Amino acid sequence: MEQAVIYKEKEEFKDVHWALKNASAKQFYEFPLDMDDFPNIKIQNIGNLEEAGLTFENNTISGTPVTNNMYHLDVQFYHIHDQSQIETKKIQLFVNADPKDLWKNIPSDKNAIFYKSEEDSFKGLFSDKKIVVASKRGRFHAHEGKFREDDFAVNTFPAGWNIVSVSDGAGSATAAREGSKLATTTINQFFSSEEILNQIENNINRLYAAQSSNEEQSEAKQNVIHILSEGVLSVYQALEKSAAENSLSVNDLHATLIFALLKKFSFGYVILSFGVGDCPINLINTDFSEVKLLNKMDVGEFGGGTRFITMKEIFNDTMASRFRITCVKDFSYLVLMTDGIYDPKFITENKLEDTESWKSLFEDLAGNNDDRTKADFMNDDKINEELLIWSDFWSRGNHDDRTLAIIY
Repeated sequence: MEQAVIYKEKEEFKDVHWALKNASAKQFYEFPLDMDDFPNIKIQNIGNLEEAGLTFENNTISGTPVTNNMYHLDVQFYHIHDQSQIETKKIQLFVNADPKDLWKNIPSDKNAIFYKSEEDSFKGLFSDKKIVVASKRGRFHAHEGKFREDDFAVNTFPAGWNIVSVSDGAGSATAAREGSKLATTTINQFFSSEEILNQIENNINRLYAAQSSNEEQSEAKQNVIHILSEGVLSVYQALEKSAAENSLSVNDLHATLIFALLKKFSFGYVILSFGVGDCPINLINTDFSEVKLLNKMDVGEFGGGTRFITMKEIFNDTMASRFRITCVKDFSYLVLMTDGIYDPKFITENKLEDTESWKSLFEDLAGNNDDRTKADFMNDDKINEELLIWSDFWSRGNHDDRTLAIIY
């Protein structure tokens, strides 16, 4: 090939403008270089890529950049008919800052009243299944050195009963962190009574006995709901007592509450659930073809507001509508979450019973996300630690505390 043609093709390659798409720090980046218009040009290497944390192979730039910067790259290339002559083409790559790095992470005051750790997690057995819970302080609170307002509690009781409760303290309430802690520990403690559990169990057996009449079943159901109501009332009383002891208003302890009390019977898993506020409880069947919402959600009709366990008005004639008694042969997942998870991952209430939305969540949990973090439900030795890391996901405008409990 004539030198003039070689020179012309190399100069054309130098002159063509390459606009690399911007990368983001700490997120995987991949950009293929289109060489179709230059069949005689081969890129040997790209200089200065290493300082960006990237590599070049098969005409593709890829990797995970560490810090934001403008990187000036040297594309080193040759013409296939003049391989001894290495030429250089200049291009630029801009790496955006990781938005997480713009947020401060100020520790909360360990000497303050009602101190609570910034994060907490748990893994263990739940009936003949397993449970994992992760609770993490949101970025808004971390940025200002405030406390995690969410809380949870998990307990195993005699005769195969298990309970998990989750609460979201209201950010506007001065002692909400204590409200959420008291709400979860009190409701779990109420059901630790062997006498109460026996009463519930006797009524559950009556409810699902084949020989029971409709009247007997109705009476048994009302008895169970009455006992559950007493448990919820005990939470309000505990919060009221704590407020008086600490010279607070009960409103200073505003917190939502959801719980699931579960036992496996010979006829199936019985799940007794309750909710006040905007935190969902969802049950996913074994083949992931159906998702049920097991509690009433206080959203929409209150104009974006929510209800709290500290509000006396919830203890009215409609209180019974907040309870669910569910019996299933088996299930794949039982999930409880606060709105720090629900808002970014589901956005609207009507998606809480949408199987595709739940499949997307579990794909996300399996690592299909920008951070490539995952909670491994198969090799689950460190699943509570993994779920905590996953919970730090980035979602623009969603920086609330996040608590997620999964029975699997």
